[in-house]
Amino acid sequence: MKKKIFHNWGLKLASLFLAVLLWFLAIQINDPPDVVTFSGITVKLTNTELLEQENKVYEILENSNVVRVTIRAPRSITKDIRATDIVAVADVSKLTDINTIAISYSIQGVSAARYDTIKGDHETVRLNVEEKVSKVIRLQSQITGEVAEGFQVMNFTTDLNRIQVTGPESAVERINYALAEVDVSGASSNLSQNVKPKLYDAEGNLLDLPGVVMDVDYIHMSVEVLAVKEVPLVLNVTGEPAEGYLATGRVESDVETVRIAGTTSAVAGVNAITIPAEELDISGAEGNVVNALNIRDYLKENIRLADSGFNGRVTVTVYVEPVVERTYILGMSDFELMNIPEGYEAELVEPEGGYKLTFSGLEEYVSAVPQGSIRGQVDFGAWLAEEGLEEPEEKDYNIPITLTLPEDLFREISVEREITVTVRLIKLEEI
Repeated sequence: MKKKIFHNWGLKLASLFLAVLLWFLAIQINDPPDVVTFSGITVKLTNTELLEQENKVYEILENSNVVRVTIRAPRSITKDIRATDIVAVADVSKLTDINTIAISYSIQGVSAARYDTIKGDHETVRLNVEEKVSKVIRLQSQITGEVAEGFQVMNFTTDLNRIQVTGPESAVERINYALAEVDVSGASSNLSQNVKPKLYDAEGNLLDLPGVVMDVDYIHMSVEVLAVKEVPLVLNVTGEPAEGYLATGRVESDVETVRIAGTTSAVAGVNAITIPAEELDISGAEGNVVNALNIRDYLKENIRLADSGFNGRVTVTVYVEPVVERTYILGMSDFELMNIPEGYEAELVEPEGGYKLTFSGLEEYVSAVPQGSIRGQVDFGAWLAEEGLEEPEEKDYNIPITLTLPEDLFREISVEREITVTVRLIKLEEI
């Protein structure tokens, strides 16, 4: 069997080759029909200026200008056809009452007589045709994101506040305003950017309207970013109140700290806002002195207020009160007699009605001295040394007392007059 298969194998192989060759020649001579399909062919719209002349705009519906084209032609034709050779045209001058346009198909460089058929998966382009209108809308601007810590957006502006939109009437009617946004995330210096505006309806919904055009492509936005810092107010006072009045030392402002803004170096050099003493002059005052000041007047040239809602006006009150007096009666038990010379004894001679002591000052401090809290010391030895008396006599001496008050109230009150006590010195008999 094997020998029969391979017997005259050369002749058999030549016969096979000849058969294939004859088949190929027959195909070439007969040129049988073939079918090819091309997808994604875009239909070209012609005479669109006719709609523009009528002040109308159009929108292609449901992607109807993209077709799949099938061609039936001899293989000698189809083998050389490419997608770019297919011509699909819709003539706007043939627009129907229902806004459709028939599509005509052809093959570039191939006459219609050379192919059997050419057709698409649909035969018309469908349009939405409307009046072309324009409208001027307001342009809003805003920032997004957070600047770097220690910095603040002081101001942002655009070079326009209105723009014009043009397109199909139904689309333009939906537009309420345009918005330009700048992202300031991490910014520590001024920003300047060109921003493409976006369109929104009255409810704040972003609109995607391919048929609408704006009269500008970009809006220029400038954002001022400055360093900020909170500093205290320092209030200085000058002058003396009228006789019989005292400044309490209490000075109040309805604003205690202020946020300032400027360049980083400028802000770093400011640790307080100082109000000059001449602005708070209480000379001759017989009551509280209230002054309205504008902090802006005391800012350095390159510093400004950081809070837009604060106009810089503050009210400062310097408190002035009348002097009050209070009289205390001191008895012998309120004094301590010290340093009696050796060989003597001493006793205090209490006057009739006791010792009267009058304090004056602010009510707050005078009333803080309770009866019984005042103590006096009579240092007989120290007084003798000051007077240069080495050998005192046996008699009565008038010696000033040293008063002590709780919580060192002498700094805040005045004693009307110096208080002296009578000390009777008695010599002891020698034994």
